[in-house]
Amino acid sequence: MVLVHGAWADASSWNAVIARLQHAGYTVYAPPNPLRGVSYDAQTLASFVATLPGPVVLVGHSYGGMVITDAAAKSANVKALVYDDAYIPDEGETVFQINAARPGSCVTAEPSTFLNLVPYPKGPSGDVDAYLKWAPNGAYKGFQDCFANGVPAAQARLLAAGQRPFAVSAGSEPSGAPAWKSLPSWAVVGTQDHVIPPAEQRAMAERAHAHMTEVPAGHLSLVTRPDVVTRVITEAAEAVR
Repeated sequence: MVLVHGAWADASSWNAVIARLQHAGYTVYAPPNPLRGVSYDAQTLASFVATLPGPVVLVGHSYGGMVITDAAAKSANVKALVYDDAYIPDEGETVFQINAARPGSCVTAEPSTFLNLVPYPKGPSGDVDAYLKWAPNGAYKGFQDCFANGVPAAQARLLAAGQRPFAVSAGSEPSGAPAWKSLPSWAVVGTQDHVIPPAEQRAMAERAHAHMTEVPAGHLSLVTRPDVVTRVITEAAEAVR
């Protein structure tokens, strides 16, 4: 199992799922996602996967779905894809495009209202790192209500403090040829997700012919509903064993 985190998170967001998978006897990796851009991040993941012996199940949360979709197309040992509250892009689609496809995403407001934008060394001209703000700003929902709804406040504050930034340019970089067209896929859809509207998650999952599981959770079902997420991952693993 290779678990890939998304923007404004790190590998620790998978801890509850990792513990359950390890207890069940699976070998699990959760490498850092650079969050620099779809192509770069996918190649980084594909290079890591190439070092692993035997079959691999790739699991992506949120933007991690963009990454596993591209990386799996470059990795012959990937046998299944699992999307958890994730983007499941077709070729040419972008994060920003998917966010705007249906109403309801909390990350489509004016960037300055919900993001702390920070220049980073040697980045492309005009690009910046985006951190999700904690505090609400007018109609905007802060980190807890937007990204971590359903997560206890104290835990949400820890997640916010340790979040990894997302290069804004990554949001407009198109996805490559999708691996879900040739690999079986599974999807966990949080019906209370405020980042990727549930209707859009369902539409993407249906397009990919993914085995879909809906769960009453926000965007971080891997944190709040780890039993369900773990079950779906193990179903994928058993199906391709």
